[in-house]
This record gives sequence, C-alpha cells and structure tokens, in this order.
Amino acid sequence: MGREAHSNEGGGGRREGQSRHVPVMLQRCLDLLAPALEGPDPVVVDCTLGLGGHSEALLERFPEARLVALDRDKEALRLSGERLAPYGERATLVHAVYDELPDVLRKLGIARVQGVLFDLGVSSMQLDEADRGFAYAQDAPLDMRMDQTTGLGAAEVLNTYPPGELVRILRAYGEEKQAKRIVAAVVREREKEPFSNSARLVELIRDALPQAAKRTGGNPAKRTFQALRIEVNGELSVLERAIPAAVKALDVGGRIAVLAYHSLEDRLVKHVFAAGAATTAPPGLPVVPERYQPRLKLLTRGAELPTEEEIAENRRAAPARLRGAQRIREDVE
Repeated sequence: MGREAHSNEGGGGRREGQSRHVPVMLQRCLDLLAPALEGPDPVVVDCTLGLGGHSEALLERFPEARLVALDRDKEALRLSGERLAPYGERATLVHAVYDELPDVLRKLGIARVQGVLFDLGVSSMQLDEADRGFAYAQDAPLDMRMDQTTGLGAAEVLNTYPPGELVRILRAYGEEKQAKRIVAAVVREREKEPFSNSARLVELIRDALPQAAKRTGGNPAKRTFQALRIEVNGELSVLERAIPAAVKALDVGGRIAVLAYHSLEDRLVKHVFAAGAATTAPPGLPVVPERYQPRLKLLTRGAELPTEEEIAENRRAAPARLRGAQRIREDVE
C-alpha cells in the first residue's frame, strides 16, 4: 500500500529512513515521462510528493525542468523540503490536495505543464510513524488523516457513523465481504466504550471474522483499515476530480504517469484514460471531425506491474499498478 519504502524495516530514525527509501517503479516512471520533459524549460508536477524520492529523481534526470510538488501532509513537505533544498528555485513545494492542482498552477502563473506524476496511497512516512494510526501492525491512535490539521479522524468515523454507512464504506472502499459482521461488532463495542486505538479494532475484526476468512488475504484488518483511510481522506472523490484536472493541465505532447495501489484507484484511472483515448463521434460518420477525436494516447498496455526484483527490494511495491498516457490534441469545444 505504501509509496516509498524504507530499507531499514522498523528501525532507524526518520532522517536515516528518509535518505534510504526506495521510490516505487522509479525508472519506469522517469522513462514514461522523459519524451515530454527533455525539451526546453518543461514543468513537471509531482502531485504526491511524500518523502520526495520521485521528485528528486525528476530534478536530477531532467536538469532543465521546473518541479511543482503537492502534498497535503505538512510533515512530508518539511522533510522533502530539506531533501530538495539543493535544487533551489527549480522546486516549488505546495501544501495542497492534488485535486487543487488547477488553483495551484493558476496562482503560480503556469498555463500548461509537460509532465504529471501521481503516486497514490499512503506514504511510508505515514505508515512508519506509529502515532498516525495508518498501520494495523502496531497500536496507535485511530487518526489516519493525511492532513492532521483538518477533518474527522478514523475514530470519529467508527464512533459516529450510522451502521449502514459503515457497511457501505467497508464494502465500497475495502471490498470487505464480511462488512456486516464487522460493523455489527463495532456498533456493539462502541456502545460500551468509544474506539480510540487501532489494536482494539484489529482484535475486534479478528474475533468477528469466520475462520475461513482469516486464512486468506494477509492481515484480516487490512481491508477495513484501507476503507477507513479512504473515507477519512476522501481519496476516491479527490482522485475523481484530480485525474481529469491533471489531463486538462497537460500541454499537447505532455505525459501523465499514475501509480495506483488498489483496484478502486486503478479502475478510476483506467476509466479516465480510456475515455480520453476513445473517439466520441456518433457511430456511422464517414469522417470524424476533430472535436470527436481522442485527446489521449495510452502509453501502457493495461497496467504495468513491478518486477520481481523490485518487489524483493521494496515489499511495498508489490500491489503497484502503473498507467501512462500522452496528451495528443487540445480540447475543441
């Protein structure tokens, strides 16, 4: 699920992990974006800055490029700001959610960009800092907010949402087949005492699931934690706005690469790219006018997967799915 893995599993300080983390599918992302970023004065947007691994590599490989990098997590911005400081004014870091990209570019006076990168999901920094509550493997306050200055945390969601809404979230965002069982147990327990920490929720999920469900698919709490995180951060609704906005911001010839970590994200990206790469002409036209022609060309055949070597080096790369597209014409009204 995580974006950038530390190679010092469970140990070391933040700064040490920061210097040694491994960005997911880095070389392939750079290669996909390269043809659009090798011209004069290109602008590339990293919509999910995290610890800055992809951003640093973009600045290093494309010395003419200007980087605009977004993150909603202020701690991520602080740490990656230190890392990218040597690049000076070539790197502009912005505290923003990625669906705010049009506003960010407008404020910076940038009309069009040549490259966009999304690396979705939770960053390693968020997973590895116990007090954030993202990880089910360690006890922590149930927070899960990527921006801790705003919105409801996961505990409030668990303690206050109606049962039917919790079932919907677990099914839609966690693809959890046992959603009703888990929610029934949550409602029973929250009446005794509100939820505050992750360990109690993990234990409740283990107890609520039938034996057969516990034997497959890794940690039985994984799907519930994913669902809560997506709800707390509005991830899918943000992504639904962000991907079309990013495509619209691309110059003709510009390229976009998106790394997704679960099927819900990947499906959404696939849909936007497929719609952009399709003709919108009514059937039977002898000549297709330009306004109906595709706006995008797909650069990946389906979703590309990480190599076995990459997964061995970086276990958090395992679920990654990479898709790329190129803007091939302007929108014509």
